[in-house]
Amino acid sequence: MVLVKAKVVDSTHLELSQPIAARKGLTVLVSVAEARDKDAERQQWLAASAESLHAAYGESEPDYSASMVKDSNPDYGT
Repeated sequence: MVLVKAKVVDSTHLELSQPIAARKGLTVLVSVAEARDKDAERQQWLAASAESLHAAYGESEPDYSASMVKDSNPDYGT
C-alpha cells in the first residue's frame, strides 16, 4: 500500500503530490480522510487524556512515602 497526498482539482480529479507506479487506465482505490473531522476527533482525545491524567495525578492524589511501601519492587531503582 502506498500513502500519497493529493490536492482536489475538482469533484472528480486529484493531483498527486508524487508519481505512483500505476499504468494509465489502471483502477486504484482512494480513501479520503477529511482534516476537519480529524482535528475535532483529536481534540476530543486530548481532552479525555488530560481528564484521565488529572484524575490520576491531580491535587486529590495522596503522596506516598517510602515507609508506606509493604512490598518493594526489586527491579525498581531508588
